Amino acid sequence: MNRTPIRIVLHQVSKVLEIEFAQDEVFHLPAEFMRVYSPSAEVRGHGPGQETLQVGKRDVAIDAIEPVGHYAIQPQFSDGHFSGIFSWDWLYQLGRDQDRLWAEYLARLESAGASRDPQPNLLATTQTGAQTGAQSGGCGGTPMASVELGKRSAPDAVAPPPSATSAAAAPSATSAAAAPSATSTAAPPSATSAPAPFARAISRARSATPNSAE
Repeated sequence: MNRTPIRIVLHQVSKVLEIEFAQDEVFHLPAEFMRVYSPSAEVRGHGPGQETLQVGKRDVAIDAIEPVGHYAIQPQFSDGHFSGIFSWDWLYQLGRDQDRLWAEYLARLESAGASRDPQPNLLATTQTGAQTGAQSGGCGGTPMASVELGKRSAPDAVAPPPSATSAAAAPSATSAAAAPSATSTAAPPSATSAPAPFARAISRARSATPNSAE
C-alpha cells in the first residue's frame, strides 16, 4: 500500500506534526512522542535489546524539517537530535499505534524511575547540542527548496486525549501519565511554489502571530 502522505504541517506553537495520508487518515504526532521514538541508532541501537530509553523530553520541539528523497523526512529537534530519518511507513506506524506506543513508553519510564521532565543538569548540554546542530547546517537531506514551504501562524489549543485512529489527537503535557498535546490551528499558508511530487507536502506553522486562526 502506498504510504506517501498528501499533507504535512508542523505546528510550532503546540509542537505537533500533523500528517495526512490518503483515505482521510490524519495523525497528530507530538514532538516529544516523535523524539522518543526516533528511528536513529542513538535511540534504537543496532538491534533488539539495544534501545536507549529517552528521558526528560517533555519540552522538546521540532525546529526544522528536511525531506529525504521521496520517502522520508528528517526533523531537527530542539535538544540537538537530528539523526533520525522518519520514513512514510514509520510515520504511519507511529500514528496508527500511537496509544499503545505511548503507554509502553510511559511504562518504561516508570520502571526505570525516570521522568519526562528535563533535568537541570542536562539543560545546558541540550541547549549546546541544539546550537551546534544549527551551526553545522542542519540535518542534511534534500534542501527545503524542493518542497512547498508555507509560513503559518499556529496558536496553541487544548485537544482531547490521544487516539491512534484517523484524526488522532496527541498526548497532553500536563502529567507523566498523559500523552503530549495534540492539535493547533494555523493561518492559511503564504506558500511558495514547489515541484511535484512534494507540492503541498510540507508546511510549517510559525508563532509570529498567535492570535490568527487557520
